[in-house]
Amino acid sequence: MSKIAIVAALEREVRPLVRGWSVREQEHGGRRFRFFENEDVVLVCGGIGAEAARRAAEATIELYSPPVIYSTGFAGALDSKLKVGDILLPRRLVNAGDGSSFEMEIGGGVLVSFGAVAGKAQKEKLRESFSAQAVDMEAAAVARAAQSRGLRFGMVKVISDEFDFEFPETERFVDASGRFSEARFALFAAVRPWLWARVARLALNSGRASRALSEWLEKNRDRMAGAVDVSTTPPLEAVNRP
Repeated sequence: MSKIAIVAALEREVRPLVRGWSVREQEHGGRRFRFFENEDVVLVCGGIGAEAARRAAEATIELYSPPVIYSTGFAGALDSKLKVGDILLPRRLVNAGDGSSFEMEIGGGVLVSFGAVAGKAQKEKLRESFSAQAVDMEAAAVARAAQSRGLRFGMVKVISDEFDFEFPETERFVDASGRFSEARFALFAAVRPWLWARVARLALNSGRASRALSEWLEKNRDRMAGAVDVSTTPPLEAVNRP
């Protein structure tokens, strides 16, 4: 049993944190997952997207029985004041797909989970529709998995792309399991010089965000563990937007 479970999308989001942790591969639901373990913390990188996050969260819950589960990783800024490396502990999480929302006990601002990588135009729509400060793809799925099993849920996100950043085409390199093929993407970008500046900025931003997130998670492990007491706090409830 682990006291804290953490679900991220990709290993590069948390690589500085898990360097040196024990690694254990386990199977659940016909899929293999790679779990990073360190004392009373277990972390899994489930892949990109809601379905991948749901599977990873459910596998972690079944195999490790944690009383609290966190969604962590990269988020895109919907507020132009947010910069790469800024850490977010949102107070409210909204699922853009069905309008359901989750209220946290602590934190500030709104995170919206959306089903695709959001460029600037889509970010503007999400900001206007949900009054949100940031967007990700996985947090709502992890929250729903936690809710369905009566677990506590938390979020720690880091800004990896600012409001005006336009992603190079990446979604075609994500497979059905939510895994991103860095090798295929590198080959794709290598013969398209007009993408080089954006790809270089993406890599720089990702590295900076990963370091900031890993440092926060390492320094605040006790704070995260302190939220484990579930005896006096009911499970989260989804509330439909009007």
